[in-house]
Amino acid sequence: MGLLPSHPQDALVTQVLSAALASVEPHKAVVSTLRRVENILQVGGMTHDLADYDNIHLIGFGKAVIAMAAGVLEVLGGEVNGGFLIAKHLDEDAGSSIPDSITVSRGNHPVPGEDTFRSSQALVAYCEQVQRDDLVIVLISGGGSALCSTPNEGITAADMQALTSALLACGAEIQEMNTIRKHVDRIKGGGLAQLLAPATVITLILSDVIGSPLNVIASGPTVLDQTSFTDVAGIFDQYQIWETIPQSISSLVIDGLQGLVTDTPKEGADCFMRVQNVLIADNAMACRAAQAACQAGGVIAHLMTTYLHGEAREVGKVLASFAHQIRHSGEPFPPPCCLIFGGETTVTLKGTGKGGRNQEVVLGAVRSLAGLPDVLLITLATDGEDGPTDAAGAWATGETFAEARVMGFSVDQALTDNDAYHFFEALNQIVHTGPSGTNVNDISFLFVF
Repeated sequence: MGLLPSHPQDALVTQVLSAALASVEPHKAVVSTLRRVENILQVGGMTHDLADYDNIHLIGFGKAVIAMAAGVLEVLGGEVNGGFLIAKHLDEDAGSSIPDSITVSRGNHPVPGEDTFRSSQALVAYCEQVQRDDLVIVLISGGGSALCSTPNEGITAADMQALTSALLACGAEIQEMNTIRKHVDRIKGGGLAQLLAPATVITLILSDVIGSPLNVIASGPTVLDQTSFTDVAGIFDQYQIWETIPQSISSLVIDGLQGLVTDTPKEGADCFMRVQNVLIADNAMACRAAQAACQAGGVIAHLMTTYLHGEAREVGKVLASFAHQIRHSGEPFPPPCCLIFGGETTVTLKGTGKGGRNQEVVLGAVRSLAGLPDVLLITLATDGEDGPTDAAGAWATGETFAEARVMGFSVDQALTDNDAYHFFEALNQIVHTGPSGTNVNDISFLFVF
């Protein structure tokens, strides 16, 4: 069965979305990045002689960490002496290739919880045993900021949870959220590099951030930080959340502004001298694979951007405007065509409904698409989990608005309630892929047939 069983273009759409996910499969991405000839390991243009190291450790955190670890083990096998991984899901089948010498623990996402803090403390304890002549391979992927959290002194686990909830609710973008996290968490913003120094570190990074800035992905645990406490204060000002966040965090930021707290490590810091950071897959790679699959299916595809961002419902209206332009004038591209938009939107929570940003993008477009023939807007969270739901996204056509009205569902009410999930669930227009094991942001597809 495809992803859109009730739509005539189900086969093509399923093929396109499947190609996007397959292109950024973490195991494959790692294996294609690591090249080993006997004892020589080549990574991103650098060469490492495995005989130079006393031990090889494998540590990491993120939604794709299990599959990434399996890729490393395929290349290095028994050379890996031990490790510690923090994952969102503890799937026995997925983790069957991980040896007992590597601990696999669970974290919480999108808000760090007890599992995250317990697992993170254990990971720090493991890292503290690493020696100068060891090699550490670090695996970083989307969701890492929530799955691994080690609050600075004086900040409690509850404080970190309250901070994350406040940032999610106010609509802060991922770069802004991670700027803050780097200054309240000892492992982020280069903190892991400090913890592991002076060992040699190779970090393999699967990007879930627009533009793939390495210092932002999972809050840049092994990357020098270019932000400051001044930037953090500016974000608090912008979203007017000084009164919402815990006092321990606001006090830390104020102390940082006054120079009473040391900022994150910057360029030239000794802890980065033996660190190599390598990007192995990102949103652009997935979008290009989808583009190729679409064209193989007979529909010309155009990659419009991999920097899509903004309020989800407003982005939906903009995407719908492209459909009108194409349908009525054949511009900027004649049908049949598909426009591909990569990136990540945000949702400012006002209601208490159930949904995620990808579903709300489509919900925001439903009214504008009403009556347009042969159009389809479908969204995909590449991790297969859109916000707090089991959906990867949703889809709508020019008929969706009228069908919803007949069933007694209001687009406006669903938007007010932030309840896209139940709206599309009733219409059987939810996209279900299950957890994909990867995470490279979101993709929106606008088809005009």
